[in-house]
Amino acid sequence: MAEQNFKELPKMHTTYANVIKSLIPHGDNRAGALPDSVYAVDKLAIDQNNLRDYRRICGFIDDGRVPPTYFAVLSQTLQMNMMAKPDFPFAMLGLVHLENSVTQYRPIFDTETVKMSVRLDNLTPHDKGQTFDFITEVHIDDELVWQGTSTYLSRQKKPVDERTVKSVPESVARLEPDDNGWAELINIPEDIGRRYAFVSGDFNLIHLHPLSARAFGFPKAIAHGMWSKAASIAQFYDLPKAYRVDVSFKTPIFLPSKIDFVARQESDGRAFALYAAGTEKPHLLGKITFL
Repeated sequence: MAEQNFKELPKMHTTYANVIKSLIPHGDNRAGALPDSVYAVDKLAIDQNNLRDYRRICGFIDDGRVPPTYFAVLSQTLQMNMMAKPDFPFAMLGLVHLENSVTQYRPIFDTETVKMSVRLDNLTPHDKGQTFDFITEVHIDDELVWQGTSTYLSRQKKPVDERTVKSVPESVARLEPDDNGWAELINIPEDIGRRYAFVSGDFNLIHLHPLSARAFGFPKAIAHGMWSKAASIAQFYDLPKAYRVDVSFKTPIFLPSKIDFVARQESDGRAFALYAAGTEKPHLLGKITFL
């Protein structure tokens, strides 16, 4: 793989200037392969002001450690630069974030300098098109300390071989708390998308305002999926030094919203979910696995 190295993370305003052309649909968007490039920042120091704002908007305490979802945010400008290149086979417009997994192998302190790299992998047929992964790795010296995988769907009109498509998951009964779990009603304000955009750099128009969201087929603005994941993890104060957090994004959270957060203890970690208040309609299903 060819590695392209950056002295620092690309600035988001210059990244968006390169993104505009990638919004144009590429025919039926079918891809035969993914680019094999690796984008990396060799010496990345944490911006303490940005991290402070991120902790506040997601609900993390300031304990000197980098929240487990923070590197997923930092990697977005590298991902967007990759998607803006001519060899990226899909249009950015219409990509759907299906799943996200982050693995923290040890606590990472906000004073540490890291190397962060991003690559594409796992092009897979899906019953609605094709999926692919962005894989992010964070090293300190030669030690892998964090890894993240974001799975996206490119919707396509052409049918694919039914023998190779991903099956549609069956409906799952609402998660109920046990004696060691809890349920909580959370009010999500209308401006959370705009506030999170300024912290994360993700200014996708579907998150910012009802008018801009309607242009893309949504009746209201919707919350960022990675904000909902981060806000869920921030509810837990008893996590070990090493763990993995897997989530599936199910239905959009329209803003403003009332949602039910539910958590329960599992033999190897914690299960959690977000539902539309008082319903079985899931917004997010998640699992924390202790390592």
